[in-house]
Amino acid sequence: MAEPFPFTAIVGQSEMKQALLVAAVDPRIGGVLITGDRGTGKSTAVRGLAAILPPLRVVADCPYRCGPGDSPECCPHCSSATTRTLGTGPVPVVDLPLGATEDRVVGALDIEEALVHGRKRFEPGLLARANRGFLYVDEVNLLEDHLVDLLLDVAASGENIVEREGLSVRHPARFVLIGSGNPEEGELRPQLLDRFGLSVEVTSPDDIDLRVEAVKRRESFDRDANAFHATWAREQQRLARRIAAARKRLEAIEVTDMMRRAIAGLCIKLGTDGLRGELTLIRAARALAALEGDTTIAANHLRQAAPLALRHRLRRNPMDEAGSRIRVERALAEAWAA
Repeated sequence: MAEPFPFTAIVGQSEMKQALLVAAVDPRIGGVLITGDRGTGKSTAVRGLAAILPPLRVVADCPYRCGPGDSPECCPHCSSATTRTLGTGPVPVVDLPLGATEDRVVGALDIEEALVHGRKRFEPGLLARANRGFLYVDEVNLLEDHLVDLLLDVAASGENIVEREGLSVRHPARFVLIGSGNPEEGELRPQLLDRFGLSVEVTSPDDIDLRVEAVKRRESFDRDANAFHATWAREQQRLARRIAAARKRLEAIEVTDMMRRAIAGLCIKLGTDGLRGELTLIRAARALAALEGDTTIAANHLRQAAPLALRHRLRRNPMDEAGSRIRVERALAEAWAA
């Protein structure tokens, strides 16, 4: 399989890359919603990032990518295996197409096995392939309602449960959900919008130098991918080490009560519903602190994380025509000035 375009070679789109890095350091963040123009490197960035993440420790031959910490009863493969041999595998990036059937997503009875051998066997679906990796949904705002409901259930529980055709199967399905789409082509259901931990808005660069550099790099990659990878190998390795180190120090990052009060005040000021915004903001700020090698969350982490974690949770205000990012930044400035 050909290596994807290097993540570190992507020109611009710094906010999108930052959100993906945060999700890579702390997959519990709840995924990333990327809205905006087509052809701005959304899927390229996801595949490029997955390629530099540390390989997963997996149970060999397990189609559900169970890890050494999973219970032996966690999936049909592991529960029937007499021994579990560990190996390694790449972090998966699985596309969920809009036209996918529910059977393809959750898995179904293997018809060929049933007809040829008369045995009932479960054929794992896309959720099994995405376990412990990334599930990418392009044009997620156009996803059919029954698939949205399914994703919400699985994302909340971390398990895929299939009860049909005489089968009763459950397996782990923990993944970072990446959704992209253009809001002008259809709005996202509020339940799914709220489930995304972070959101970013991407646009085509309007700087001539950036556009020229982006096109030059793409042409160079298409001409000789191996040489291009060699050119960026050192940057890729440096980022991979940075992510691995951030994961190790993540849980040790301190959050002071003063910072928690500042975050709570910000969410109140912005009128975000529930507490998910605060929890996500703390996690995102903690991941940013870990990436930057700090030991505690500071104001600069909060300023970077707040637009990512809160802009899609704002209530609409017909009296305020400012964009969501500006509203968050304005609230941040007012909260810090108080």
